[in-house]
Amino acid sequence: MSTGSVSTGSVSTGSSSTGSAGARFEVWAPVAGRADVVVGGARHPKERLDGRPGWWGAEVPGAGHGTDYGFALDGAEEALPDPRSPWQPNGVHGQSRVYDHARFAWTDQHWHGRPLPGSVLYEMHVGTFTPEGTFDAAAERLDHLVALGIDAVELMPVAAFPGHHGWGYDGVHLWAPHEPYGGPDGLKRFVDAAHARGLAVVLDVVYNHLGPDGNRLASYGPYFTGAHTTPWGDAVNFDQEGADEVRAFVVQNALMWLRDYHFDGLRIDAVHAITDHSAVHILEELARSVAGLSAHLGRNLFLIAESDLNDPRLVTSREAGGYGLDAQWSDDFHHALHAALTGERQGYYCDFGSLVTLKKALTNVFVHDGTMSTYRGRHHGRPVNVKETPAHRFLGFLQNHDQVGNRAAGDRIGAVLASAEIPPSMLKVGAALLLLAPFTPMLFMGEEWGASTPWCYFTDHQDPELARAVGEGRRREFARHGWSGGIPDPQAVDTFRCSVLDWSEPDRPNHRDLLEWHRALLALRRSLPELNDPRLTGTLVEADDDMARWLMMWRGRVCVAANFGVRPVVLPASASGRAAPRLLLASDPAIRLDVDIIGDSKSASVALPGASAAVFG
Repeated sequence: MSTGSVSTGSVSTGSSSTGSAGARFEVWAPVAGRADVVVGGARHPKERLDGRPGWWGAEVPGAGHGTDYGFALDGAEEALPDPRSPWQPNGVHGQSRVYDHARFAWTDQHWHGRPLPGSVLYEMHVGTFTPEGTFDAAAERLDHLVALGIDAVELMPVAAFPGHHGWGYDGVHLWAPHEPYGGPDGLKRFVDAAHARGLAVVLDVVYNHLGPDGNRLASYGPYFTGAHTTPWGDAVNFDQEGADEVRAFVVQNALMWLRDYHFDGLRIDAVHAITDHSAVHILEELARSVAGLSAHLGRNLFLIAESDLNDPRLVTSREAGGYGLDAQWSDDFHHALHAALTGERQGYYCDFGSLVTLKKALTNVFVHDGTMSTYRGRHHGRPVNVKETPAHRFLGFLQNHDQVGNRAAGDRIGAVLASAEIPPSMLKVGAALLLLAPFTPMLFMGEEWGASTPWCYFTDHQDPELARAVGEGRRREFARHGWSGGIPDPQAVDTFRCSVLDWSEPDRPNHRDLLEWHRALLALRRSLPELNDPRLTGTLVEADDDMARWLMMWRGRVCVAANFGVRPVVLPASASGRAAPRLLLASDPAIRLDVDIIGDSKSASVALPGASAAVFG
């Protein structure tokens, strides 16, 4: 497969490369009869490249870093942006700009990455993490994450998308960092600052679809195919005629982020929406290519999948017939914990809520592992081999951008508890089980202090018809779910602004208390080997779903005891033959750990008020 652009002595910048005398531009346009590169209004004809079917190339003297350009096909007046544009300073419809990666002065030469096992992730949306909404402003808040105990920051998509603000999942220039965030240099400064603080950085990438506004890939070649349908229209072409170059486009894009921007890992969005009937699935090809780059760079690199399939083959090794990805999100754990805490049973929560279900999620990963899914109306998933599969291969979370932002009003779990008149202390119960569970935990920005700001679905589409369709579609979607309340207009600027974190909150008493609880839990997780045991079989859970709803999760000698009810409970705190336990953490000052010694025998019990949690061992 073609690498796209590198020539001797030049610096690759997507489909352009810079040298001492100028720049070379290349593009794949297999159907075109002519291709020109347009620089400063002048057209420079491209020549077909020998041995590379469908590729065109041209040298432009005097062009270099900062030169604006576009590609014109078949003599068209309009010059289109580069499919591999490294820089879109004037938005997705503007000209591309040459970017020389070698110009940036990195300071992370001694950074060798961070392994995923044992790490704690923090999902961040750059545009709403700070009032400024930029990479540089986000970098100024990284010390907060270090003090919290975070190991890796996971950035929601930053590939250039239309307008100023949005979630990023409608990106159309997959090689160019969003300019309002700070563009290529701003992103590099953020990653460099994170590495200086010992933080890895993961990027959310979207290869299952592109946004509709500004997407001109189909003008160049068969990047999409009608052979497969998706909610966004024609599917990305991974297995039909012309797919080899499309696959190369995606694989090289992934390697570009890891190599040129020094990312430590990628989170691949909605892999269940990728259709590929090739003998070697694109995910397997990605995993193999990233493993090769990791060996070449001498840095830990990893891939995390988001999947709705409940299929452990994603994280099964390639030698054993799997795709060989490093981890996948675990929605079932989220559903089980959320429903147990809040009592919600609507939509996909209908099969969750009991503590027996939460027990299965904690010990078997997937609740639906071939069982009947009422929500889907069919059987779903397949079992995880808990004896062979490490727990760190599954990401656990209580909140994330989807589970908050896809609610009608973008309400976080604190607001959900309040609306159900459930004590806010239940947030501490959820945090204890999330952060001390066997999985790789991930927090959503602001979760650590119980942010009161919602996180809504917001867009900034410049096409009025698209903006109207998105708003109407969202209203129809929630009407089908029986939602009768107001739905914020995605296009309204206030919808975006109300989603920005309020950084005065962590200093307020209630928020500060929850923040300290998260810090204490993460410090404990780091200090005790049992809490990083990779064996899923090392987690034992007892649960009672009667009037007194409680759950005890044992990880070696460490136990998390959680009271999901409103009534106090007294639970046994030691197993036969074990030493008398110590109370390590308590969410409520009223929690007591009592040890009785009668002769040579010892017994212990823990008294938990309603909506509380204790850790002992």
